[in-house]
Amino acid sequence: MSPSSKKDGFRIPRTVLSFIRDDGGQDLIEYGLLGALIGVCAVTAWINIPPKIKVAYGNFDSGVQTLSSCTKDPLTSGGGGC
Repeated sequence: MSPSSKKDGFRIPRTVLSFIRDDGGQDLIEYGLLGALIGVCAVTAWINIPPKIKVAYGNFDSGVQTLSSCTKDPLTSGGGGC
């Protein structure tokens, strides 16, 4: 055949055919898509996890405050006591 192929009456240049058949850049595209997926997951975690940590820390803090109100203060006489 000549420098281009015929396909259904349409002439496709040889460079376009070699570009379509070449899969050398496929790995780069897959790594790019994988990186994008990891980035989306990281942003989603960055947005959703801190409020949950805040709630857990708040619950822990209120529990510690409740327990410390039941403990006698060593610096003053009397103090709490449950």
